[in-house]
Amino acid sequence: MSDQILAEDLRRSFFAHSKLLDFISNAGPIRLFLTGGTGFFGCWLLEGFAWLYQELNLDLSLTVLTRNPVAFRIKSPRLADLPFVKLYPGDVRNFVFPEDSFTHILHAATDASFQLNTQDPFLMFDTITQGTRHVLELGVQKGVRRFLLVSSGAVYGRQPSQLTHVSEEYMGGPDPLSFSSAYSEGKRVAEFLSVLYSKPTQMETTIARCFAFVGPFLSLNSHFAVGNFIGDALAGGPIRVGGDGTPYRSYLYGSDLVVWLLGVLIWGQQGRAYNVGSDEDLPILKLAQTVAQVGSQSGFPLQVSVAQAALKNHPPERYVPSIARASEELGLKKVFSLEESVERTIQWHRFS
Repeated sequence: MSDQILAEDLRRSFFAHSKLLDFISNAGPIRLFLTGGTGFFGCWLLEGFAWLYQELNLDLSLTVLTRNPVAFRIKSPRLADLPFVKLYPGDVRNFVFPEDSFTHILHAATDASFQLNTQDPFLMFDTITQGTRHVLELGVQKGVRRFLLVSSGAVYGRQPSQLTHVSEEYMGGPDPLSFSSAYSEGKRVAEFLSVLYSKPTQMETTIARCFAFVGPFLSLNSHFAVGNFIGDALAGGPIRVGGDGTPYRSYLYGSDLVVWLLGVLIWGQQGRAYNVGSDEDLPILKLAQTVAQVGSQSGFPLQVSVAQAALKNHPPERYVPSIARASEELGLKKVFSLEESVERTIQWHRFS
């Protein structure tokens, strides 16, 4: 049943982007090298390629870089055993280049790990920057046509409270004097490297600046608020808000994420960044209340507890993208509402 949920959701997201689906079906052989194939992004991408492979009879081979193929196979045996997938062992910073040739690279390594960012910022920064440069070198050596860097909205730094939706033209940035900036500064360097490597070569690089997401495979016990709230709901509540509930966030569903990443990989302009996320913004408290209502099995919403009272005359923090560029230039759109996204995620966990 859980696999059926994923297939249904991917079908809905892809069929809402029929031009992209038609392009992929007529693209010819696709030889893709994927980093970051074992986390939330990676699992959704593998599910997406599995759906395309089956539905379109796609001529596809997918090499997935992983530090521990055995651990990944134990965690996700069905994904590891897909007929077009090859698990390739190595660290993104220094792996030995495979002998195979590739047409595309999708570089999604390095999750937004709060724990790693605070406990070992050197490792976080080096993994992003050295890893990106190493994968770019692979692309140049193999004559790759298209390279997608999965970056982050963190490159904008703190979003001004009066700016409701941050666009790609915003020239803000993280605090370079803060220890917590390892992840965001690393992503900024990675974007710069991607542009540098594309200039003297035939490899076209494009960038996806990703924001916040919800769906199956998202951790339910880390620093992702929506994941924690869904974990609380599955445990019977209450839904616990750790702060005052005033920060604004928005969430894109996993199957939409797959389509958006492929859209940027295939159609994104050379050296151009695209925000990837939802512009349907709401306060964290409202998010918790939405999860409580959707997650209720008895018809009565689960209880919501808030740890701190909101400060008066204190503008709320925001982390919400403008998606006008991705919509206007690439035709990408959000298919799943927040309520549907939460509902589908909860159903998947209940049937897993």
